[in-house]
Amino acid sequence: MTDATSGSWTTDGPSTATPGAVTLTDLLRVPMHRFRLVGAAALVGLLAALGYVLLVPAALTANAVVAVRPVVTDAFTPSGAGADRAVNMNVESGIATGTEVVRRLADAAGGHPRDIRGALEVEVPTGGQILRFSYQAGEAQRAVQGANLAAQTYLDVRRTMYEQQRAEMLRSYDVSITKVAAQQAALQKRASTTKDPAAGNAVVAELAGINNQLTQLNSARTEIAAVDVNPGWVTQTAEKSLVASAGHRPLYLVAGLLGGALIGIVLAYAWESADRRVRSVADGRDATGLPLLGTVRRPAFRGSPRAVDADVRYVAMAVAERVRPPARVALVSAREDASALTAGLAVALAADGRDVFVADDSGRTELLRATVLADRGRLPIDPSRPLVPKPRPAGSPPPAGEAATPRRPSPHPPGARPSTDADATLTLPRVSSARPENGRVVDPDEVSVGVGSVRFGTWRQGADHGLVLFNAPPAESDERGVAVARQGSAVVVVERDRTRQSDLRRLVERLRAAGVTPLGFVLTRNGRA
Repeated sequence: MTDATSGSWTTDGPSTATPGAVTLTDLLRVPMHRFRLVGAAALVGLLAALGYVLLVPAALTANAVVAVRPVVTDAFTPSGAGADRAVNMNVESGIATGTEVVRRLADAAGGHPRDIRGALEVEVPTGGQILRFSYQAGEAQRAVQGANLAAQTYLDVRRTMYEQQRAEMLRSYDVSITKVAAQQAALQKRASTTKDPAAGNAVVAELAGINNQLTQLNSARTEIAAVDVNPGWVTQTAEKSLVASAGHRPLYLVAGLLGGALIGIVLAYAWESADRRVRSVADGRDATGLPLLGTVRRPAFRGSPRAVDADVRYVAMAVAERVRPPARVALVSAREDASALTAGLAVALAADGRDVFVADDSGRTELLRATVLADRGRLPIDPSRPLVPKPRPAGSPPPAGEAATPRRPSPHPPGARPSTDADATLTLPRVSSARPENGRVVDPDEVSVGVGSVRFGTWRQGADHGLVLFNAPPAESDERGVAVARQGSAVVVVERDRTRQSDLRRLVERLRAAGVTPLGFVLTRNGRA
């Protein structure tokens, strides 16, 4: 049974520690851990943009420019300081995209007004009296015709409006002139029939006023009739050589890629909130409430695993400090395989002179043996490797590891020839038992590691050994790890970025419900590093 000593570590981790500031690294940690999801979403966005670019025909844009002029009575009069405000360009832009212009375009091009309105765009430069008509179409000829037709239709509509205004004003002047002319005719008739000189003078004076009024009305009508109602000119017509592609289609690919990546990041955060994994030591402490026995990091270079081996040895020292033989330590995990950590701990404990028995009931014995042999070859100093013996002086006693038995003389004295008799006795050499270099007898199922050894077998076969490491199967599918931990102690193996916090909490609750007080937890990565 394991005699777990009460060390200075407490079983309650600092779960109520003051939270630190959230850094940019903390914000990027979730997308980095969910990089497959982010990459898949970015790829989907890129494929969608690529499909749009390839399947949707490119829209061509043609431009026509119209210079808008104010309607004045005297076109040769110098313009004043507010000539740029003589025309309200917002009103002109509204007329250019109005119902009348769109209807005429639809009748001429044979399209739906809704499509015409979506393809037509009018821009007004700031501080200028210019309208830029842009028309999009799938063909260059249609785009050119649409732009030119829109510009000319605007001028026609605006000219018609000015002509109607001029006609209304002329009609009003004509009505006034007709009334004044009738008054003039009546006064002239009175003047011819009046015989009183005083009354005649009054009629003549009134007739003079009527004549002046009629002259002014005729002069104003003449000015209104002479007004140039031309609303402007097309200063730049659309041409095929000036047709450009609407938008930069390669930018659609960049937009699709960035948009997909953004959606992937949002999905990564949503998935992380629903499926929390252990990302750090703090997460492991919060989920288990156990002390940390050590972290096993990933090596910087796969060809240099010394940092990982050193981390395993530190974990082995922490475990050895808390147990006393006979010890039964079960390495339990939620859903992950702890075989690599079990083999590493066995090598680290045996290198200090312990005889370790690695028990496994899940058919992973050969994997454990291969891992132990690989880890043994990376020990910094392996005492099991023989040193070249120094020559001993004559008469010195043999070493303690060698047997003090005299050497048997040779059956053939020096210089004697072997007998040719067929019935002569032949002496065979004696077969000695297998001994390692340090003189200790090695069992065929035993691996020498340093001054200790590692043996393999099932849990029942390790009943008589002092230190047993049980490579427990995942606790979510097999309860043998918890059952073995009841007879000794347990080390909870947490795999960073893979172990779910909910599974880890459930495992610790099961251990405590079974009466097991775990020694602590080990934070690993990818099962090994």
